[in-house]
Amino acid sequence: MSQVIKPYGDTMNDGKVQLSFTLPIEWSEAADEAARQLVTKMGFTDVQVVEGRRIAANFAFFVIYASTPQSIDFATIKAPSAKTHSMSMEEIDAYVQEHLGRKVRVAGACIGTDAHTVGIDAILNMKGYKGDYGLERYQSFEAFNLGSQIAVEDFVRFAKEREIDALLASQVVTQKGSDIKNFTALVELLEAEGLRDRVVLICGGPRVTNLMASELGYDAGFGRGTLPSEVASFVATTLAARLAAAR
Repeated sequence: MSQVIKPYGDTMNDGKVQLSFTLPIEWSEAADEAARQLVTKMGFTDVQVVEGRRIAANFAFFVIYASTPQSIDFATIKAPSAKTHSMSMEEIDAYVQEHLGRKVRVAGACIGTDAHTVGIDAILNMKGYKGDYGLERYQSFEAFNLGSQIAVEDFVRFAKEREIDALLASQVVTQKGSDIKNFTALVELLEAEGLRDRVVLICGGPRVTNLMASELGYDAGFGRGTLPSEVASFVATTLAARLAAAR
């Protein structure tokens, strides 16, 4: 059954959206009009410039309200989540003991030049996130937090030397596709070293989706608001499934 949807603003299916962008010009009333005409050329209607201001020399920022005639059939969208097997810390510890019989070795890092560790720390550090303990507190996990600005080569070398079961690669900086480049480089190096099939490979960050991760060759992707137990559950069940399949 189809489920056709449009953006909602004031009334159902009115197609109202809000856009914001910067133009490389000084702000003026003419700049407002340029922004309005630009959005109109994009196919929007009822375009209103509700905010326009100078943000730096020769740069102006705009906020636009407009309507789109476009809709989407939500029933056709396929984007499965990796957050489907969430268990509590105690349940995960018991599951790993029953199905694997040993500790799971997990390493996480912000790869490339990314220096933002908030996300990877929330998943791995003992204190965790939103009252959900990090993997360092689990009895069934041995967690290694390598921190920030870790070269892909060093990350793979660590995984090989320590016989890591799961790698968690984090990227917050996304300018000019730097996150995609780093995520891709990690997959390619793991494949070149013959390690890809030996690890559960996960990427994470505020712009990451599970669909994007799968397209890049990862086992899962976790984005905004992810809890440590959701990552731990995925790692544990994936490793258990692989072990069962190999028997």
